[in-house]
Amino acid sequence: MFRPNLMAGKRILVTGGGTGLGREMTEGFLRLGAEVYICGRRLPVLQETAKELMDAHGGKVHARACDIRVPEAVDEMVGEIFAEGPLDGLVNNAAGNFISRTKDLSHRGFNAIANIVFHGSFYMTHSVGTRWIESGHKGNVISILTTWVWNGGPFTVPSAMSKAGLNIMTKSLAVEWAPYGIRLNAIAPGPFPTKGAWERLSPGQSTDGSDTATQGIPMGRVGQMDELKNLAVFLMADGVDYLTGETIAIDGGGFLAGGGNFSRLAALGDDDWAGIKEMITSANDRDKAKRSV
Repeated sequence: MFRPNLMAGKRILVTGGGTGLGREMTEGFLRLGAEVYICGRRLPVLQETAKELMDAHGGKVHARACDIRVPEAVDEMVGEIFAEGPLDGLVNNAAGNFISRTKDLSHRGFNAIANIVFHGSFYMTHSVGTRWIESGHKGNVISILTTWVWNGGPFTVPSAMSKAGLNIMTKSLAVEWAPYGIRLNAIAPGPFPTKGAWERLSPGQSTDGSDTATQGIPMGRVGQMDELKNLAVFLMADGVDYLTGETIAIDGGGFLAGGGNFSRLAALGDDDWAGIKEMITSANDRDKAKRSV
């Protein structure tokens, strides 16, 4: 779809780039010539991803351990990267989410999501953006949202609230930072099944979309990863420099058809939710064990 080496010379940082959608976008940038930095809390996972992608495509992928919930850690990492040369792009992809009845949600559970998605994405954007402004370097930010920013997120309230905030950040800074040559846009994906997300948002369901994931989607299917990669490349590459402040849905028409969130879960009872909680807890425990390695 794109000419070879379209992104040669660009240096891009992808948060949460070791797995899921972040890994996919990293691959999309890398195979078109970009040098990519990926960050997250699990350094071994990041290093494994970096090696696999470089073995497959060549180029450079740098792994950086960073907890984006900690502003000092963010600023230290961004400073180290800029010491090697300025970034050209940032992708705010790192996220956490799980389905839960809000009445069962603890403050700790709320903060677990909001601290990553809302606070962490702002810390990243501010740290990178202020360096662009100080140096006079043009830059480009893409944030990964959801269609819930328009129609709400029942049973995913912490994520819906946080991503709605990023939607407004995108629009606000698109105006405030336009004079500095900094663009901000966002992508609102529909269901693009990944193992980590599905264990917490659709526990027990197939990642091929053959269960309930396609309900309410006019196209009748889940998204393909190359489709997401292509949109991310389009927004990050040169040639659409007049486009800023926009959030683009890529969801097979699900949002327009009245779907795009978890409202169907209102039909579940207490026993159903107990089973869901158990599956999500097991997935979280497995991830914690990997971080301790």
